[in-house]
Amino acid sequence: MFKKIAVAAALVIASSAASAQQASQFYVGADVASTKVDGFDRDEGAGLFVGYTFSQNFAVEAGWHQLADMNERVFGDNVNVKYEQTEISLIGTLPLSNGFSVYGRLGYNEVKGKLSGTVEGVRISESGTEDKVVYGAGLSYAFTPAISGRLEVQKPHSDITKIAAGVAYHF
Repeated sequence: MFKKIAVAAALVIASSAASAQQASQFYVGADVASTKVDGFDRDEGAGLFVGYTFSQNFAVEAGWHQLADMNERVFGDNVNVKYEQTEISLIGTLPLSNGFSVYGRLGYNEVKGKLSGTVEGVRISESGTEDKVVYGAGLSYAFTPAISGRLEVQKPHSDITKIAAGVAYHF
């Protein structure tokens, strides 16, 4: 009797491991975000990402995001401020139940900023790039094996906080 149970358990484990290996490993997605840059109003942004899942707990992801494109008043004149982010991260995921998972992000990102406009009759155009650690945490939900949604809070820079909602397609 014990041998039959052990064999049945081994077959169940083997079949679940085989189906787990057949799970979608590559994914692509898009998100929309609300970005808060210290000293400025909150602005909307959007981005694209691509990833590879090594296991149900670990993935690597790369992405590009338009964090903010806002017009601000400086000494009574309008200036345009833009922030873009390029990133690569390791994602650690903890599956919960009913398709929900929580995840954490740790990686490297490049944040480019550009300021342009005319202030007191003088045309200005300044840009800069900073390489920083990016970290974040989020909640994801698998609608189907191929489509998942996620909500994330991310810190791409000490002065920038991004809250993003996205969808991913696994293939």
